[in-house]
Parts: sequence; structure tokens; C-alpha cells
Amino acid sequence: MKTIFLDRDGVVNELIYWNEQGIIDSPFTVEQFRLLPGVGEAINEFHEMGFMVILASNQPGMAKGHLSWETFNQIKDKMRNDLAGVGAFLDAEYYCFHHPEAKIEEFKRSCGCRKPEPGMLLRAARDKGISLPSSWMIGDGLVDIKAGNSAGCRTVLLGRMKCELCPLINEDGARPTIIAPNLLEAAQVILNLEEKHGDIYRLSEHPGDREVAQYGLGGWRNH
Repeated sequence: MKTIFLDRDGVVNELIYWNEQGIIDSPFTVEQFRLLPGVGEAINEFHEMGFMVILASNQPGMAKGHLSWETFNQIKDKMRNDLAGVGAFLDAEYYCFHHPEAKIEEFKRSCGCRKPEPGMLLRAARDKGISLPSSWMIGDGLVDIKAGNSAGCRTVLLGRMKCELCPLINEDGARPTIIAPNLLEAAQVILNLEEKHGDIYRLSEHPGDREVAQYGLGGWRNH
């Protein structure tokens, strides 16, 4: 079974700017959780292409003392309800709650499930009979790309390319298959690639394409 793995924050829902800390992070209250535009439509397009859609997300908020189990579950329920409200759903959800510098002792560990480690994807593959080479990991951070590449998936980095990312992307295991500005655009690119090249596609296997290409509203741009 082929699968689309999605990171959560910054891919499915909006990130939150925390003024006091001066950082961008996950929502820590139910009221802060908002789906990004086009997410439901993109998930439905993935399902129509024959993919399962599975969430694979680092969620160290409880480890850091930012929220409780109850609040986390309420946010999870809101995500499901909001997706259902636009006619979409996730086939499964996998979370890593650990952090090596956790304030809560039960979550304090270095583990194989926290991205950039591929543990969540490998576990999902065992649980669901997933073909990882036929699957995609989509995220807004290089940890998502590294996890997907390590698991043997194709990968999509969401967001506009920033110059400071270029040397980091060139590190081993951090190069995405494609770059797209948002999840809905990523769905269109994957649909085009699946139709053009079949079920398993890697840009590096096609000499006419660059190994990393950027897709935006204006079409393909080699990077």
C-alpha cells in the first residue's frame, strides 16, 4: 500500500507565534488550532490517487510542560472534526512525545521515533503493510525530509526556498525530492508525477529532470 505521510504543525495546521519566547511553535490550546487552507482538498486528492494518508508528527509539548494529555487529545479531536467538516480524514496518526531535554521525566529520552529518525514511518509500514518506496513524506522542516529519506520514501519540503537552507539541504539525507509552497500544490505535483512516470518515481532516475525541483504557481523551476 502506498502512503502519504504528513507532518502536522505547519503542514496540516497553522503554526503559532509565541510573543514572550519569540518563537514559532505548535498550538498549545484547542482555540489556537486552525487548519491551513486547502488541506482537506489535498487529503481528498491523495485518497483519490490511491494513497493512504497518515500523520507522523513530533509532539514534545507535553515533555516540555506546555500542555496536558487532556489538551493534546482535545486538539487531536478538533483536528479530526475540522477535517471531517471539509469532508476529509486521516487513515492513521503516529506521534513521538519524547524529547532528550524533557522537563517531564517519562518523556526524557533519545529515541528512534523522533524525527529525523524514521521510527514512526517504519512502524506504520509494519502496521499497515506500506510500500515505503511508493510513498511520500511531506513536511515543512528538514527533519521531515531526513526521516522520509532514511525510511526510503520520496519527500516533499513545503515552503518557499530560503538561501540559508541550501547548504543544509546538501547535507547527507536532507535533500527533498521536490519543493512545493503548500500541501495542495504538493498534491498536484505528486499527481502529475504519478501520471507521468508511474507508481515509483525519483527525479534522480530521470536525466532530464534536476534532482531537486521547485514548483510554484508559475510552474516548474529547476533549483
